Amino acid sequence: MWLDSNELAGGLPRDLPLGLEDLSFSFNNLVGTIPPTLGNITALKSFFCVFNGLDGGIPGELAALREMEILDIGSNRLSGGFPEATLNMSALVRLDLDNNRFSGKMPSSIGTSLPNIQRLFIGGNFFKGNLPSSLTNASNLVKFDAASNFFTGVVPASIGNLANLTWLNLEMNQLHACSKQDWGFMDSLANCTKLQRLSLAGNQLEGQVPNSLGNFSVQLQSLYLGQNQLSGSFPSGIANLPNLIVLGLDYNRFTGYLPQWLGGQKTLQVLSLTNNNFTGYIPSSLSNLSNLIEIYLDSNQFIGNIPSSFGNFPFLRVITTSYNNLHGSLPKEIFGIPTIQQVEFAFNNISGELPTEVGNAKQLMFLHLSSNNLSGDIPSTLGNCENLQEVVLDQNNFGGGIPSSLGKLISLKLLNLSHNMLSGLIPVSLGDIEFLEQLDLAFNNLTGQVPTKGIFKNSTALQIDGNLGLCGGAPELHLPECPIKASNKSKHKISVLLKVVIPLASMVALGIVMLLLFIWRGRKKAEPVYLPSSGREFPKISYKDLARATNGFSTANLIGKGRYSFVYRGQLLQGTNVVAIKVFCLETRGAQKSFIAECNALRNVRHRNLVPILTACSSIDSSGNDFKALVYEFMARGDLHKLLYSNESSDLCYISLAQRLSIVVDISDALAYLHHSHQGTIVHCDLKPSNILLDDNMTAHVGDFGLSRFRTSASFGNSDSTSSFAINGTIGYVAPECAAGGQVSTAADVYSFGIVLLEIFMRRRPTDDMFKDGLSIAKYAEMNIPDKMFHIVDPQLLQELGLSQEDPVTADDAADCLLSVLNIGLCCTKSAPSERISMQEVTTKLHTIRDSYLRS
Repeated sequence: MWLDSNELAGGLPRDLPLGLEDLSFSFNNLVGTIPPTLGNITALKSFFCVFNGLDGGIPGELAALREMEILDIGSNRLSGGFPEATLNMSALVRLDLDNNRFSGKMPSSIGTSLPNIQRLFIGGNFFKGNLPSSLTNASNLVKFDAASNFFTGVVPASIGNLANLTWLNLEMNQLHACSKQDWGFMDSLANCTKLQRLSLAGNQLEGQVPNSLGNFSVQLQSLYLGQNQLSGSFPSGIANLPNLIVLGLDYNRFTGYLPQWLGGQKTLQVLSLTNNNFTGYIPSSLSNLSNLIEIYLDSNQFIGNIPSSFGNFPFLRVITTSYNNLHGSLPKEIFGIPTIQQVEFAFNNISGELPTEVGNAKQLMFLHLSSNNLSGDIPSTLGNCENLQEVVLDQNNFGGGIPSSLGKLISLKLLNLSHNMLSGLIPVSLGDIEFLEQLDLAFNNLTGQVPTKGIFKNSTALQIDGNLGLCGGAPELHLPECPIKASNKSKHKISVLLKVVIPLASMVALGIVMLLLFIWRGRKKAEPVYLPSSGREFPKISYKDLARATNGFSTANLIGKGRYSFVYRGQLLQGTNVVAIKVFCLETRGAQKSFIAECNALRNVRHRNLVPILTACSSIDSSGNDFKALVYEFMARGDLHKLLYSNESSDLCYISLAQRLSIVVDISDALAYLHHSHQGTIVHCDLKPSNILLDDNMTAHVGDFGLSRFRTSASFGNSDSTSSFAINGTIGYVAPECAAGGQVSTAADVYSFGIVLLEIFMRRRPTDDMFKDGLSIAKYAEMNIPDKMFHIVDPQLLQELGLSQEDPVTADDAADCLLSVLNIGLCCTKSAPSERISMQEVTTKLHTIRDSYLRS
């Protein structure tokens, strides 16, 4: 009986014909539990019920289905432990339990209880513990997928007994390998001569990839080792895998040059090396990869030019080389590839012009070239790329006007041309782009009237500050009115003013300036402050500028106070955006080190979820004392602590589930960048809600790098640990090992993140009076999850979702989402640092959870 895709609703039928052999209800809207009466259909050989809303456990009565060969109940909301009933189905060939809410450990006898199993899919659940060694007794197993669970330990060394294995997916778990013994499974896998796909990504594998990789099956097509802690040079064994199609080594710690022989992997279609420490030139031999579709080289230390021969890839869709040290010009040949969709060369030292050939890339969707040294005009041919969704050209030296042809980019969602030298009028045609969501033209030399239609009506989606010649526009922009065109008589007066008065005044002013310079020549000079230049200098600023901006550092403008600093709200120039000015109290012991530490951190980090710095000041104040300050973008919604608790107001600020999900995703992205995507691990060491700031769009930004920041610069070792001059943190958020005086590591940040996550969804401080006598917020959450989950989450969330504390925790999209998120919080707050998951894994899981919830 096949009833797939019929929009059936309600529960599964309780009474079905007993003679059925095949039964399928997949792709419907069925809810409720699997009826125990299904076990009465003893002739049943296959049961499909994927992509429904079933919940509860698997009835024990199904153990009577001894003829069952295929049981596929993936993508529901089923829960409980591993269904023991399936272990009696000795004829079972295929078992799919993926994307449910099963938990607990795998049965130790699974390999012997299911001797005929060929396909076992259990990914996307909450299974934990070790992978049972008996699994390797299932000699008929062809495909095994256990991805996105919480398995720990090592991969069984006997895995090579699975001689028929073609597919092994263990990604996104907590499996580890460090010693030679741990890596023994790699030698064993060489016996799997039919293996075509292997993924160990997103685990805790450390050290060098064993040479036994070169003994793997020549049939291997996909190899995923990304998001681990692998190091050493590029794995030489890959040269012996002639049929490799996909190679993922991203988010590791590989070093050294890319080998020239890599260009000999003729079948390669996807090459991902993002976020490593590869150095040297990009090998020209890579241009021999004629089947290449996607190449990711971003966030390494490559030097030299982008090879023009990359334009020879006939099928290339994606190329990313951002965050390297590349120079030279943009190869125009790349824009001649007919299939090219994504070009990202941001944060390099690329110079020259954007080639006019960019207009030939008709399929181009994403063009990211920010923070380079590009100059010249933006070519009008860019308007020919009608599929463009994102154009990011900020932090360059582009001049001339903004081409009106950009108004033809009908699919454009994001346009960022800020921090260039563009001049002239803003094209009215930009207001015609229907789907444009964000337009940033800030800090250019644009003049004239701001258009008033389309995106220009939305002041929160438009950034135009730093263009002093603009006028008019929507009232919310608070720009001056545009001047009325002058008459001939007025023009004559202006001419006299320009020819006589202004030159005379300039000479007087010049004399005054020279006199002041002579008087102040012997005074102390401002110290240089080294910050990320992104190919350009940050604006210089003085103590006097900051004093004026804050009305003499008035308490009326004081918006925050830390251990070593005060934070003021200020406005540097009339009509410009408000900024946050962090003034260090240098008389406080440790403040000087705090300033230096924060500068050292900020000069090396660039990420959308870190608080953006605008400039710095290291000089003397009006009394001749040392003065140091940092100037940041002002975050209009303040810090997360105030958002959660609204200054103790009884009327708490409303924060939706979707907003909370986005906030924890933003924070995790920032920490993952600091820990894994950056040259030299940075440990924040004081993550808490008051150090997390929110902008107008509720995007979270992690800030405050000056209070006990730690940086690992050379050696990574096994734990990303580092020592420092002091160990600090905030009670309630600091990891147990740090509170006890132990060594600081990235795991300490993971712990703090877990506490913050629980606090966001529970809206309860970790320092609450109830948390005493050994009870912490993490233990309290663990005691109540999953059965009493609704008792601990923020009542405001329950109200949004139409739930109450007394409701049973039944499976639906919202409950499933909450459970998944809170479980991540528990995984982050394990007592032992070695048991906590990495921020790489956290951010991957949170992105999946958020995206899944938003789609639902």
